[in-house]
Amino acid sequence: MTTPAMKIPYTAFDRLHASIRNEMVKAFEKVLDSGRYIQGPECAAFEREFAEYCGAPFATGIANGTCSLHLTLRAIGIGPGDEVITTPNSFIASASTIALAGARPVFVDVRSDLNIDPNQIEQAITPRTKAIVPVHLTGRPARMHEINDIAKRHKLFVLEDAAQSVGASLEGKRVGAWGDAASFSLHPLKNLHAIGDAGIMTAQDPDLLKQLSISKNHGLSSRDRCEFWSFNCRLDEIQAALLRIQLLELDKWNSERRRLAFRYNSLLEAFVDVPKEGRDEHHVYQTYVVQADRRDGLQTFLRAQGVEALVHYPTPIHLQPAAKGLGYSARDFPETMKLSGRILSLPLYPGMTDEQQVYVADMFARFYS
Repeated sequence: MTTPAMKIPYTAFDRLHASIRNEMVKAFEKVLDSGRYIQGPECAAFEREFAEYCGAPFATGIANGTCSLHLTLRAIGIGPGDEVITTPNSFIASASTIALAGARPVFVDVRSDLNIDPNQIEQAITPRTKAIVPVHLTGRPARMHEINDIAKRHKLFVLEDAAQSVGASLEGKRVGAWGDAASFSLHPLKNLHAIGDAGIMTAQDPDLLKQLSISKNHGLSSRDRCEFWSFNCRLDEIQAALLRIQLLELDKWNSERRRLAFRYNSLLEAFVDVPKEGRDEHHVYQTYVVQADRRDGLQTFLRAQGVEALVHYPTPIHLQPAAKGLGYSARDFPETMKLSGRILSLPLYPGMTDEQQVYVADMFARFYS
């Protein structure tokens, strides 16, 4: 086998962090020297700055995106006997957090944009339905107007799963400000990311924010008073300090992702279905996902040629072993099933060169020729 002409990793943190490395090191040293490592001034400042960025009134930092979903569902009283509507086309945490709260995840199929289909939500609502968890997959906002209208008619809580979409917007309004609350993952592969795990919630209601702030800290309302049994899901002070620096860069990074995505589109649209965005959408391309014929063969070929192409996610949530008890089959969500055999995620990150993108396109041309 010949050696690939070029190796293109899925992401490249060294390029991404090069311009802010010194600031990040200084921030780390500042927290290290302070001796204040948990629930200090960096966390408080990051929460204020993130809420302002999203256009939401409140935010609270949490250990990771999964904890933020789970604790929010618990905080609004979701439990055994309840149902929560979400999508099977997502990372497992969108549904597992519902189950961990004691409720039943109820799935609704997606549209070709990979996001939940609002036209199918109402038929899934029962007297047990308490909330909707729309997922803004790949950095593209879900159709929040329609979702919020449905939720208002049926008096349902809307929890945005914005794990992949920080900075995305619909009609100029950023995700995190559309629902009653929103959960963000700050995992290293996200556009705004910790050097490890982290997350943050936005909320419209100060009482919910207070409940979440207690929930993430063992249920403690003060050092010596525990209101209810809960978890330790606090955001570390060092991570908050590093995230504050990156938050200042986020719009620039997202703009670069968009430029690269649009360039990919022009290079690849002859071979595969490329991602689009509506006139009122601002997609931030946390994942650049094409829909391809002979996907598995294409992925194998690309990886052999040095292009680290991935699949997010080959097995939908409703077909995972953990979801067996929910009783779904492969026939239940046809759009999700069709997409699961066609989606392919390509390397895309700030610092990626035009030469690298041309190489990827050349490999597509070779495969499909």
